[in-house]
Amino acid sequence: MTPTPSSRGSRLLEVIGYFLRLGATGFGGPVALCGLMERDLVEQRGWLDKSEMRDVIAVCQTMPGPLAVQVAIFIGYMRCGYWGAWAGGWALILPASAMVALLAAAYVHLQGLPWLSAVIYGVSPAVIALILVSWWRLVRLGMEDRFQYVVAAVSVAATLALPGVLTAVFLGAGLLGIGWYFLQARRRDHSPKLHDIASFLILAKLAWFFFITGAFTFGGGLAVVPLLEKELVQQGQWLTAADFLTAIAVGMVTPGPVMTAATFAGYIVAGPLGALVCTIAIYLPSFLLVLFAAPPLMRNRASVLVQGFVKGVYGAAIGAILAATIVLGGRAIGDWITAAIAVAGLVALVCFRMSGPILVGLAATVGLVAFQFLHPD
Repeated sequence: MTPTPSSRGSRLLEVIGYFLRLGATGFGGPVALCGLMERDLVEQRGWLDKSEMRDVIAVCQTMPGPLAVQVAIFIGYMRCGYWGAWAGGWALILPASAMVALLAAAYVHLQGLPWLSAVIYGVSPAVIALILVSWWRLVRLGMEDRFQYVVAAVSVAATLALPGVLTAVFLGAGLLGIGWYFLQARRRDHSPKLHDIASFLILAKLAWFFFITGAFTFGGGLAVVPLLEKELVQQGQWLTAADFLTAIAVGMVTPGPVMTAATFAGYIVAGPLGALVCTIAIYLPSFLLVLFAAPPLMRNRASVLVQGFVKGVYGAAIGAILAATIVLGGRAIGDWITAAIAVAGLVALVCFRMSGPILVGLAATVGLVAFQFLHPD
């Protein structure tokens, strides 16, 4: 039975309302957000059954981009068609992006104040702890065999030694994964399944970079960290290391996807227009991938070729995240106070399950106090 226009309209409003609320209150990263969606939309609302939800998550894991956003787009598509896909995805993205843009505006206008430097001093090592704990969750979620760990180790070395070839590392790892898992399958089965922007051109370059990042970043939102750090800090020098760590911290402690760090970075580089452009650019590939690539992937997700590419790239992403964390840690941890904050942050996250916002708040307080006595550079 075809839904009536009124029922389609009411479903669309339900999709928008639910994902707006989730985007404004959902903490914990992609795995936690997907867990909340499964609880709310499968167990409580019955929009999907368990097998459908598992299939949606599995398909979205095979594509680059932020997992939670893609799951929201896919569920919106299943619920209300193309309009539901656009509505569900942007409803999840907008609340967190608005919060991050406001925080970026405050950060830009308050720069130079001594207390803000003290906050950054305390928060930066706590961000390293947050990234390491999130990285370990990704390792446990998607690393399945020795091949992926070898790829991850090579990716760590390549990212540290040659950060300019990171995209090539990802693509190469995917192609190696296709070959490796195809051969493994043949052995088992002889019939396997197949700051200010000076001009519009610079703003366009920024948009293109974030679009490509959104289109080729496997491993979830945290995998964007090494790519952003390479382009925005090392090569483009649009952000300082402190700016970048603050952007990542804001993305991790606000609700919604971690990739909202791009909104913060865009605001610092180009103001409100930069925040808008970067937000649209980094998330647009997710909509295009879900709408056009998800249906065939749903049909072929068991293919050895698809799985091999995904596993190879996932291993490379794990290695790149660890390498970027090493680089950022070298900049954020410069004395015994910051080292103690990083270690205490790891203990609090792992042993006491402390939430990210509480950890950042405590680290900021320690930074405010310690900065007055140490006056670090």
